[in-house]
Amino acid sequence: MSGKTVAATQFKADCLRLIEEMERDGQPVTVTRRGRPVAVLSPVGPVKQSPIGFMAGSVSHYDDPFSPATDPSDWSANS
Repeated sequence: MSGKTVAATQFKADCLRLIEEMERDGQPVTVTRRGRPVAVLSPVGPVKQSPIGFMAGSVSHYDDPFSPATDPSDWSANS
């Protein structure tokens, strides 16, 4: 296993610092319990596109954003 290895108790105490180090150096952190690996914290990698703004520009025109999208009579739950 490459990267840093820490005991679960150390991970619990230093979690935020370990995450910052992992983010900075890009190396995964292996968490052990009684010497056995139980979890691996790994960096996500580059995000190709932000989910915020993903649909920007896809709606060309909308007259009344506060009106219902469909007529209430179209819903069978209203019957």
